[in-house]
Amino acid sequence: MRFLLYISNFIVPVVILGIVMYGLMQNVNVYDEFIKGARNGFLTVIKIMPTLIGLMVAVGILRASGFLEFLGNILGRFTSYIGFPGELVPLAIVRMFSSSAATGLVLDIFKQYGTDSKIGLIASVMISCTETIFYTMSVYFMAVRVKKTRYTLAGALIATLAGIVASVWIVG
Repeated sequence: MRFLLYISNFIVPVVILGIVMYGLMQNVNVYDEFIKGARNGFLTVIKIMPTLIGLMVAVGILRASGFLEFLGNILGRFTSYIGFPGELVPLAIVRMFSSSAATGLVLDIFKQYGTDSKIGLIASVMISCTETIFYTMSVYFMAVRVKKTRYTLAGALIATLAGIVASVWIVG
């Protein structure tokens, strides 16, 4: 185990050094290419900033208004029959939009139920095996100007559902 920890400290510097060495062997001005990439990344962030702000504000409003808890209570009555705790419905919804808001909900769940409770364990596994679907789609598709997402949303929702089912099943 110590060996893996020792190696993990050197992975990132070795990869960066490898990239720089490869660029130098190909006679590429590595620093200029890095600056161009950083500039393009910054411009991409500026382009997607309104979308990010809109998503964060919307999630904040839903959370602060109590609508998520209301929706969780309504849907929780049905999800409890299939083994999914109603207390986790708001987390499942918010996770599709914002990772940081979902993390805040997980911390609230930990405070209320404990980290070793069944609900706390399911929340931990669920946040690890689901994705921020709408955030990711909006950021990446907007950055590359994709207009037709085809089956991305359906596939992402199915994958999220599979992650939620797996989290309930794993914790058992």
